[in-house]
Amino acid sequence: MRILYAALLVFLSALSTYPSYAQEIGSQQKPIRVMLIPADGGTEDGTKADFQPLFDAITRSSDLHFTVSTGQSYAAVIEAMCAGLTDIVWYGPASYLEARDRGCAELLAVEERDGTSTYYAGLFVAADSGASSVADLSGGSLALGSSHSASSFAYPLVMLKNAGLDPLKDLSALRVTGSHTNSLLALKNGLVDAAGASFVSFERAVNQGSLDPRAFRILAKSDPIPNPPIAMNTALPEAIKAELKKAMSGIHEADGINPASIRGYGGKQVDRYNTEASEDLFDSVISATYFLDDDYRAAILRKADASQRG
Repeated sequence: MRILYAALLVFLSALSTYPSYAQEIGSQQKPIRVMLIPADGGTEDGTKADFQPLFDAITRSSDLHFTVSTGQSYAAVIEAMCAGLTDIVWYGPASYLEARDRGCAELLAVEERDGTSTYYAGLFVAADSGASSVADLSGGSLALGSSHSASSFAYPLVMLKNAGLDPLKDLSALRVTGSHTNSLLALKNGLVDAAGASFVSFERAVNQGSLDPRAFRILAKSDPIPNPPIAMNTALPEAIKAELKKAMSGIHEADGINPASIRGYGGKQVDRYNTEASEDLFDSVISATYFLDDDYRAAILRKADASQRG
């Protein structure tokens, strides 16, 4: 009886301390951990600088505290969320769907700018390229970003497919560079005939002086892609999830907050973060990239590896 009584006391004690543990999350002592995909190279003074002002503003308006870091790769960020090593992630649409399908991520917010929550990918060629259509890339080479990226990997492949090209059969070589900027630099340096990247990343590289826009030409533009979402770890306490949604939904009009500090992908100012966006927003990604199953993705990566070794 004494053993049962002691065990009951331990159990009740654990229950009584759980709420206080939950309340610690978001405090200065236990800040909410934010991790960002390295969309434009993953530099601490790049992607992190885009989002740090947003989370600083939320701290001022709600007293929730955060630490913000940039992951080494898209895959590393997905794994960090699913391993419980981070609480909030800014994902690309495709990488968000991977984490969501694994049961570790749920939607927090999607940025809106000029009333829309979409952006575009492009296939870029050199200004003096002889290609006038995507079909003209047959026999040529292509640079892609991270294999977990929607706009620098999946949608460039969608544009090839829509033009009747199979990169496994119809391209001479593939190069997987890991980021939008690296792919554009590969094109700039004459290593490939075309590169896939988002227009946002292209504009950012131009603004930073990394690229001369006169040296490039847009060969094709994708269908609209849902803006990269901010997601929460499904393991977060429900009270914290609700507080995060409330804080983020009103941050663009919170007292004492400079609207210019509410930025998103590419460092651009956003109108607001929509916390009521539906998961249905990402259905278009699923339907457009249905052919990119694990086997096909692996085959693309094998060809890229063989191209770079050969």
